[in-house]
Amino acid sequence: MRHAKKEIGIGDVLVSSEGLKQANMTAEHFKKVPFSRIVYSPLKRSMITAEIISKTTRKALTEDIRLRERVNWGDLSGQTFEEFVEMWNRCTREREFSPPVGDSARKAGERMTSCLLELADRHPHESFLIVTHGGLITDFLANEFNHEELARKYPNFIEEQSYLVPECSITKVRYCEEKFELIDFANVTHLNH
Repeated sequence: MRHAKKEIGIGDVLVSSEGLKQANMTAEHFKKVPFSRIVYSPLKRSMITAEIISKTTRKALTEDIRLRERVNWGDLSGQTFEEFVEMWNRCTREREFSPPVGDSARKAGERMTSCLLELADRHPHESFLIVTHGGLITDFLANEFNHEELARKYPNFIEEQSYLVPECSITKVRYCEEKFELIDFANVTHLNH
């Protein structure tokens, strides 16, 4: 899932008051969903979201740096927001482009794949809640699924991926027989109650 809505600002920002409400609603949803543990990105917005869900569901927490976003505004000193957005969009369009800080979209997606494969190998037959970032989720999906598969979930996935994963949305993926299967994408029905 993507973390809850963050505060507007540069750097490793906290979850906003609206985000806290989203995280609590998501935690209530996950009380009814069987899973083993929560693995989260070290950025504060993911950590706080994961902690809220952990407190409600009583599931163990594990931090994994591989779940960090491809690049964060504030990672490059002195970069304006407009310059950050330009760099972000270039990474999205040119998946091999390595920005001055952070990772290319391809490499970021590979980090997430590495994390998920390790979890599947060490804990077969278990389900995990991964709390990470919208960009990393789409980077992973663009690496693991072909254009036609993604277009079935969202017709303009590749072109619009930076806008497709709302805060606290849930994307469900299954790993079976050495391949990933996309079950559900960016679902927010649990927030509509």
